[in-house]
Amino acid sequence: MFINILKFSLLIIGGYLLGNFSSAKFLSRLKHDDITKHGSGNPGTMNMARTFGFKMGLLTLFMDALKGAIPAFIGFAIFGGLTNPTELSYIALFTGGFASILGHIFPVFYKFKGGKGVACIFGVFAVAEPIWTVIMFVVCLLYLLVFKYGAIASFILITVMTIIEGYKFRGNIVICMLLFGIFFLIWFMHRQNFFRLLIGKENKVNLFKKKKDKIKLNKQEKKEIKQENKEKEIG
Repeated sequence: MFINILKFSLLIIGGYLLGNFSSAKFLSRLKHDDITKHGSGNPGTMNMARTFGFKMGLLTLFMDALKGAIPAFIGFAIFGGLTNPTELSYIALFTGGFASILGHIFPVFYKFKGGKGVACIFGVFAVAEPIWTVIMFVVCLLYLLVFKYGAIASFILITVMTIIEGYKFRGNIVICMLLFGIFFLIWFMHRQNFFRLLIGKENKVNLFKKKKDKIKLNKQEKKEIKQENKEKEIG
């Protein structure tokens, strides 16, 4: 029992600290820039894609997904999931993933101001249910390319995968509580996006914007930052 408690404790601490690493800030600094000064100011995949283009957005997604996948996989592995998957190994999987998501959203090294956690949870689900995660990723990417609403694409991915995993582990209250916690966190962090969708002011993501649009983008960025700051003051 003591060994299991120690394992879970180290998994939670390690997952949270790993989540603190900001992929978006790291990548934007390589370009001698700061992603928090562009667009919505959010250090996440969508803002990176809108600001620096599709490739940088995709790289941010991959790096943030790894932050969720690594502790989830380690938790699954150290509790025997690779040879004999049990509900305990899946509890460890979602515990490690949840800790990483918390670290990403509320990083202690950045005064608890981080991203929205979608890419992290994508990594967690990729470990728990790889086939369905890939399918939903393709579906959401197609939606994003056609309709360009990143928030809705995120809602679809998180909601569908939570339902799939919730049904799969419907008899385990601990896993269901972890899934609900992850689901609630992601929706809570997107509450402003949800409000903007309702009033028709949600920002679109053009994954393949042209360089000639850069001047227009800068003007739009200033407008979006002012809008985001007002919403934060109200919220």
